Amino acid sequence: MEGVPEPHTGWTFLTNHARVLAAIADDHTARIRDIAMHCRLTERAVQKIISDLERDGYLSHTREGRGNTYRIDPTKVLRHPAEAGLGLTVASLLSLLAHDEADRAEAGHPVGGA
Repeated sequence: MEGVPEPHTGWTFLTNHARVLAAIADDHTARIRDIAMHCRLTERAVQKIISDLERDGYLSHTREGRGNTYRIDPTKVLRHPAEAGLGLTVASLLSLLAHDEADRAEAGHPVGGA
């Protein structure tokens, strides 16, 4: 079926919530369809993740025309007690992910590749 991402089996280091947040940080006006393709998730899964992030104050959106513009609260502390206890914020997570993507691009590796 076209538009449905390939399933992934096994475990990963990043949660789908972190992937969606990073995709939105990269493009604050990204469509749900584009986020889903980038993160290899279904549109329904992305909608639920965005709802979770908004409910807990990590993300908000404003409607602009037919699309949304998202705003991430970089000061929010990460949810897991191990990170929350250290005061790690969304900004610190996104900074790590952005550095990784930039390092890959400089090294000539495709984003998402090895």
